[in-house]
Amino acid sequence: MSVEMSVFLTNDAAAPQWGAKALLSFTESGAQIHLTKQSPLAAIQRAARKLDNQGIKTVTLAGDNWDLEAAWAFVQGYRNAKKSNTLTLPQFEDADQKELDSRIQITDWVRDIINQPGDEVAPRQLASRAAELIKSLAPEQVKYKIIKGVDLLDEGWSGIYTVGRGSKRSPSMLRLDFNPTGDEDAPVHTVLVGKGITFDTGGYSLKPSAGMMAMKADMGGAALATGALAFAISRGLNKRVKLVLCCAENMISSSAYKLGDIIKYKNDKTVEVQNTDAEGRLVMADGLIYANTQNPQRVIDVATLTGAAKMALGNDYHAIMSFDESFTADALASAKEENEGMWPLPLEEFHRDMLPSQYADLSNIASGDFAPGATTAAAFLSHFVDEYQTGWLHVDASGTFRKSPTDKWAAGATGMGVRTLGNLILKGE
Repeated sequence: MSVEMSVFLTNDAAAPQWGAKALLSFTESGAQIHLTKQSPLAAIQRAARKLDNQGIKTVTLAGDNWDLEAAWAFVQGYRNAKKSNTLTLPQFEDADQKELDSRIQITDWVRDIINQPGDEVAPRQLASRAAELIKSLAPEQVKYKIIKGVDLLDEGWSGIYTVGRGSKRSPSMLRLDFNPTGDEDAPVHTVLVGKGITFDTGGYSLKPSAGMMAMKADMGGAALATGALAFAISRGLNKRVKLVLCCAENMISSSAYKLGDIIKYKNDKTVEVQNTDAEGRLVMADGLIYANTQNPQRVIDVATLTGAAKMALGNDYHAIMSFDESFTADALASAKEENEGMWPLPLEEFHRDMLPSQYADLSNIASGDFAPGATTAAAFLSHFVDEYQTGWLHVDASGTFRKSPTDKWAAGATGMGVRTLGNLILKGE
């Protein structure tokens, strides 16, 4: 007897015995998903979650109603962090099949590396695995270098080194160049900068246990940036793009950085550490300084930077901030095209003045009542972008990871945003 469940799509309502507005019903042939007119893809994703929650571990998508987007919605909902399910998908025409295969391959990589424990993903491993993924997609068009440990200081990358020096596992910076032009002097279209904090204790500004449980996912920005470049390549990217990952563990030890320490950056800005749990912006500053040296047309930085963004938007949207209204509009248009969630938060010139220090050029946290945490974090980063008013977009990746399951998502990493950012890279002039 087969243990495989066939799943069909139907626009018909379920029989009354299944309940009013039933999403799923069952026959001798298998399960039927009853689509809603308003949001059919969301209905498919919710139905896939229900099947996984019911312990149905082997599924075939059957019948004639499945298309690329419907199959993808099912894939997203049916997948769980344990990867315990087996799914047989329909075969589509070549272009759609290639697109679906790319989505699955790349988002699986993103979700897997975020879900893995911090013990399995050290800073150097994160940098190496990201480089290997991109290299595997375009072996002749990719060069990269990983700088680690005290070598970071030799090159002036004091933010990454300072945050990571409390761990026995070396902080690392990945610098990767995807150059399909074959011209070593070709201009750089986009630099992607990703936050790769492979575990965040909060340092001496120690997180409580509940707040630390998901901190293996604090490298989600690096994973998302890597996935975005990989996805753009899979769709035929023909522009030069660079990827910079700023990787460290934020740990406590006798060599860890402390409150009151002052970091001097390669651009001569000084930063007073007033909270060691605001470490992401300290490592990202190095990546942005490096991005400046490449004279790119656009810079996109991606980081699980603040709890404030998650409090504002939940897990259903990534927050985006920029002084460049056209770049924001492009990002929102890409999100709509890819059916993913992004939402803008305010960022103005006066926010750049909300980071005062008596001892340095900047503090790493804002001061004053009701300081907007996500916005002032973005404002901090803007001090390390030479042309911050144009061509720079900050993504506070609040939808990267879910501590608890929902009706659409299993607990863990989502992969949300890979397609939007990949699309955005491809669309830029």
